[in-house]
Amino acid sequence: MPPIFPFTSIVGQERMKRALVLNAVNPRIGGVLIRGERGTAKSTAARALAALLPEVRVVADCRFGCDPDRPTTWCTECKERAVVTGGILPVTTRRTSFVNLPVSATEDRVVGTLDIEKAIKQGERHFEAGVLAAANRGLLYIDEVNLLDDHVVDLLLDSAAMGVNVVEREGISFAHPARFILVGTMNPEEGDLRPQLLDRFALSVEIHGLAAPADRMAIMERTLAFEADPEGFRGYWMPKEKELSEEIEKGREVVDQVEYSKRDLHAIAALTASLQVDGHRADLVILKAARAHAALFGRLAIADTDIALAAELALPHRVKRGPFQQAEVNLFDLEERIEQTRNEWSGSEGEPEPSQEAGPVKKNRA
Repeated sequence: MPPIFPFTSIVGQERMKRALVLNAVNPRIGGVLIRGERGTAKSTAARALAALLPEVRVVADCRFGCDPDRPTTWCTECKERAVVTGGILPVTTRRTSFVNLPVSATEDRVVGTLDIEKAIKQGERHFEAGVLAAANRGLLYIDEVNLLDDHVVDLLLDSAAMGVNVVEREGISFAHPARFILVGTMNPEEGDLRPQLLDRFALSVEIHGLAAPADRMAIMERTLAFEADPEGFRGYWMPKEKELSEEIEKGREVVDQVEYSKRDLHAIAALTASLQVDGHRADLVILKAARAHAALFGRLAIADTDIALAAELALPHRVKRGPFQQAEVNLFDLEERIEQTRNEWSGSEGEPEPSQEAGPVKKNRA
């Protein structure tokens, strides 16, 4: 495999890098859409992220890379093997996979196919794995996602949200885990996604070429240095790559332990309501991203900064705008709005009563 340009050596584009790293800490956030002009390191960043991610434990000889520590998510084949072996399966490790989905991909190529003829004639279930199988516990990259068939994009987003791929044909079914970091890139000049699909991407970043001459000089210098000596360049940046990789790994271990209070939930809800955001997906995305950001820095409770930085990535493609207006989500404005909601909460006489149908909050602090 040819050397990959180091993630930590990419100049600028901090929002893009933050969105990618947060999805690496918690793939359940739901992916990131990167919109920008040509030549702004969109695909370079996606490949670089996969290269620095820590190795993952997988069930040995499993073509879907099932997680040995989560038997409830195992594929159909691993569950059948576990019945024979008494629930014990061999374990190994592998690098995080990087799967590039071609624009011409069909539904069968994405989800996989069941051989009905073999099932009828020989009584055997045979599943031909697709892209989702290869991408499980890895990174699935879609370049020019706006040119992909809408139905295929729907399938990808559904799988990313549910974490499982189920294929059913003529009463025969096969299921396997499909948890991956979804990264889509596009050039808005070539057309946009439908609003329904745009909203399904958890985070969105719009990037542009860097304007400062010093930054553009740094890009040229680093690119030429990498082309002249890829291994030497990677070696120079390896300490920072290793440091970020370890931070992501530690973040993954504690992200589910990060706590949040009702005041935090109120701050998120009031923020999205004040910006007239449709639906409730944005609220959930902000909470997940805020917890991932806190976990990345080793904190076990989210703070206003985590919420603001998460909202900066979750709201740009969801804020309502006129036909000649750009969706501007300013970090300073977000922090002010959050502070205002905090003050309103502190000044209220009591907490709002939750819905009678609401279940308990699993991770909560007073």
